[in-house]
Amino acid sequence: MAISKKRKAALSKVDKNKVYSLKEASALVKEVNTTKFDSSVDLHVRLGVDPKKADQSIRGTVSLPHGTGKTKRVLVLCTPDKEADAKAAGADYVGLDEFIQKIEGGWVDVDVIVATPSVMPKIGKLGKILGPRNLMPNPKTGTVTNDVAAAVNEVKGGKIAFKVDKAGIIHASIGRVSFTPEKIVENSQELINAIIKAKPATAKGTYVKSVFMASSMSPGIAIDTKAFVH
Repeated sequence: MAISKKRKAALSKVDKNKVYSLKEASALVKEVNTTKFDSSVDLHVRLGVDPKKADQSIRGTVSLPHGTGKTKRVLVLCTPDKEADAKAAGADYVGLDEFIQKIEGGWVDVDVIVATPSVMPKIGKLGKILGPRNLMPNPKTGTVTNDVAAAVNEVKGGKIAFKVDKAGIIHASIGRVSFTPEKIVENSQELINAIIKAKPATAKGTYVKSVFMASSMSPGIAIDTKAFVH
């Protein structure tokens, strides 16, 4: 496949043999973006863990100080007494049985699903659909709660969930290319700090093996991990 001039120019700006500081990478990722839309800026963090072991299957949440730059669509599955709270907090969809039926029919046009503990038995059957899409409500990520208003506010305010994949990598969006480099740095540092805090006691050797930053369709920029606590 032929490489476009824009792509060649972007590739030429990234030294594959260099590891950049977080500050340098946050400025460079804006320079090498080739899309016409406001691309997502993502971090890819490779960890020295074995995701097959339950105690090393790292997951958690973090509230990014500057949000993700994307308004997340939130579905709240709850009993009627909680619906007003969810709607007042800004949930995009609120209900229960009708949405369970829609999801069973293939509808998953949301970014986050919040549920109250009392309705989880009904939602359990949706695991095969929601699980692979990381949409299944979970107490560990704060998406199973009786305080649905607080959960919706957190998600809308920039709270994201992260989870290590089968290859031991965490992929997360931490902003947009329209963000200032300072905002990209601060959001990135917040995510990395949360990942470091989640380090399991059983993890041996180097914990943060590599960190790469990239925008949609841009080359990856290697970040110096020496700045992070291992």
